[in-house]
Amino acid sequence: MKLASYDNGRRDGQLMLVSRDLTKAVAVPAIAHTMQQLLDAWDLLNPQLVELYDALNQGLMDNAVEFDEAKCLSPLPRAYQWADGSAYVNHVELVRKARGAEMPATFWTDPLVYQGGSDCFIAPKADIPLASEEWGIDFESEIAVITDDVPMGVTTENADKHIKLLMLVNDVSLRNLIPGELAKGFGFFQAKPSSSFSPVAVTPDELNDKWQDSKVHLPLITHLNNALFGQPNAGVDMTFNFSQLVSHVAKTRPLGAGAIIGSGTISNYDRSAGSSCLAETRMLETIADGKPTTPFMGFGDRVRIEMLDENNQSIFGTIDQQVVEYKA
Repeated sequence: MKLASYDNGRRDGQLMLVSRDLTKAVAVPAIAHTMQQLLDAWDLLNPQLVELYDALNQGLMDNAVEFDEAKCLSPLPRAYQWADGSAYVNHVELVRKARGAEMPATFWTDPLVYQGGSDCFIAPKADIPLASEEWGIDFESEIAVITDDVPMGVTTENADKHIKLLMLVNDVSLRNLIPGELAKGFGFFQAKPSSSFSPVAVTPDELNDKWQDSKVHLPLITHLNNALFGQPNAGVDMTFNFSQLVSHVAKTRPLGAGAIIGSGTISNYDRSAGSSCLAETRMLETIADGKPTTPFMGFGDRVRIEMLDENNQSIFGTIDQQVVEYKA
């Protein structure tokens, strides 16, 4: 099943059921008005939606409209929880080297997670407003899952059944603000502005056999200013799968329905696949040449993030955003 949230002038948008080929959409107010309302009663409402989804894909919904990604907010325009992991430890190692930080051995055995702001996500086609290019503007191409209610202490073996939806992410990062914040010993805050998510969230079964071992075994494709930047495979070199991430986040607290858990930047050891953020590319340049040559993003730069199925069709729709100058 594929779901989106149209901008209807309200904070949480209008829940839309979207056809598998992303051509048609239909509102389902008799079942749920918003994505959060659906997630709050997933077990009760999901079977009803599945019936309508089958009808939509067969062209039997008379009230269906053309699906328009430009009308989409992030699937959850705001959420009770947004916790982003660093499941690709190879990426963490490179980025920490870039700021002269050693990586503890526990990073390979215990996931690293930070809690991001979740009160206001950016729509997938909306501009990214930032006040200064000096902040070191970077994109991070990722995958995220949305859970139902997850009990505290859930095991890795049981965490998978709580994963209801998947999305793509642009976890915007301000690299030049990170060292100063971490030097205080308390983690990210200003360095992590609002994130963006793909137009569409999908149930794991939409990925067929590409969803295995709680991983997505497909390339995540990033273009920067219309040039291919990277397409690492999300199922390769993922040190911690999504079940492990969910279990880790729920170790000492329960997660409410609608919690979003991110994978962190997708990264492969095979460098021919490119990267999913500028910081990694800059570190590789530093290792090879003694200094980075790729600049961070500036005003007017555009990033595009998407994932295609085996038939070259978009699965989640496209995150397509331009960085613009923000003036208070």
